[in-house]
Amino acid sequence: MKQLANYGSLRGKRVFVTGGGTGIGEAIVAAFAGQGAVVGFVDIAREASDVLCARLAQAGLPAPQFRHCDITDIAALQATMAELAAELGDFDVLVNNAANDQRHDIADVSLDYWNERIAVNQRPMFFTCQAVVAGMRKKGGGAIINFSSMSWHVKGSGYPVYATTKAAVIGLTRSLARDLGKDGIRVNTVTPGWVMTQRQVELWVNDAARVEIAKAQCLPGELMPDDIASMVLFLAADDSAMCTGQEFIVDAGWV
Repeated sequence: MKQLANYGSLRGKRVFVTGGGTGIGEAIVAAFAGQGAVVGFVDIAREASDVLCARLAQAGLPAPQFRHCDITDIAALQATMAELAAELGDFDVLVNNAANDQRHDIADVSLDYWNERIAVNQRPMFFTCQAVVAGMRKKGGGAIINFSSMSWHVKGSGYPVYATTKAAVIGLTRSLARDLGKDGIRVNTVTPGWVMTQRQVELWVNDAARVEIAKAQCLPGELMPDDIASMVLFLAADDSAMCTGQEFIVDAGWV
């Protein structure tokens, strides 16, 4: 049985998570609640998010604050963040988790589709960072954790626009780490491997995929959302105080 770390520095910290209602985001929200953090999150999955909040509250953990929000609407996203910050306090931690890895063929990508994928997978990441900077500066520091994907590292096929957006995360992280380091704000990237979320299992993980996973990973077994959440906790906690501008790959050794 795994014996996981307890981070005292996360107790009472204010955390904002995008896409926190399902999959990896759900695990992240639950993990921060388990550390005693105060969590606000957005998602378009209203029912799943409400269920998550109720489950954590019933377990005696700090109940997260959920707001339904389409992150492609930047004005609404930043307004929601401002509302939550006013209610909970300025954020100490930002986790840019939300994304959509919808498959697509090169020939089928229209300009509208390209723009829509950028609007989901890339654009919100910058504007959430922009929204938390002032509050983190007032607090004397903070942690921003942006999510990439191993897809572009391994030259994955069938999602060129998605791969483009996820490669761009590395550039954003490194640039912001330089700009914000003087303010004590750390910016890092978490890059998951093929994580067995409900979406992945239902849409993509068939017998052939499991053979591929077993061959490509150095470590046996399934990569789970909680494995990714553990890395996020570390990067949010004081234990990673001198880590910034880096990419932390959690993929069981695939890349």
